[in-house]
Amino acid sequence: MKIEKAKTGFCYGVRRALDTLEKAADEHGPIETLGAVVHNDQVQQKLAGMGITAVKGADDVKGKLVATSSHGVSPAAEKELKNRGLEVISTTCPFVSRAQIAARRLAAAGFQVIVYGDADHPEVKGILGWAGGKGIAAVSVDALKAFEFRVPHRIGILSQTTQVPEEFTAFAKQVIDLTFTRDAEIRLIDTICHDIRERQASAAELAGRADVMLVVGGRSSANTKHLAELCSKTRTTHLIETAADLDPAWFKGVNLVGICAGASTAEETVEEVRTKVSTFQS
Repeated sequence: MKIEKAKTGFCYGVRRALDTLEKAADEHGPIETLGAVVHNDQVQQKLAGMGITAVKGADDVKGKLVATSSHGVSPAAEKELKNRGLEVISTTCPFVSRAQIAARRLAAAGFQVIVYGDADHPEVKGILGWAGGKGIAAVSVDALKAFEFRVPHRIGILSQTTQVPEEFTAFAKQVIDLTFTRDAEIRLIDTICHDIRERQASAAELAGRADVMLVVGGRSSANTKHLAELCSKTRTTHLIETAADLDPAWFKGVNLVGICAGASTAEETVEEVRTKVSTFQS
């Protein structure tokens, strides 16, 4: 039985966030973060060992120093933290920052901002905050109806950074079809992260050849779930968090096992999975 890995390891944004926090902890001691810095329990546990712990909201911050997550926050949320006298360390991913700025510019220019993404995800909430009340989030045109959506003449479309490019394109086309005959002005901005795009392409290519795919990452991680959904379109796929989740029965009669991982999954976790899989007999 052969084992092959697609693109794995921390993405640039996650690596940058962790480096920023580790440096801050060395300089200032224990740090609280507003929500999980990344959606991966193993990484969060490692951070906790360094004195970097997550709190649910601003009211829960006990110290004078707080870090925002790599998913970013709205300007209002950051202002609230500073108004409380807290020193704020931003670990917002640069790709998320780009989406936030795009939303702000579109809204300032008079566009209705539509974000293709999960409205309950911290990143999307932050992007909507940057749109200043002129944005809505949806994953289908039908979902727009839940907002009593009235087609405006100026529409700006962008995406949550971890979405699947092909699905974002399909969504954008549907919005264009909905508005094109109404003298509308439409701006489409590709805000999907380059690393996520490469990671998805690498995983999909491997899924096309493997007998079974393992996607390693947090179950609350949006980009990990998208990887699992993408791979499952062509191959039997199992989403696992650690090697402890593996079932030997998955590998009976299997010649090639493919492994991919979310952008916030540590390489050591992936290697533990690969090592344990190698002990199973096909």
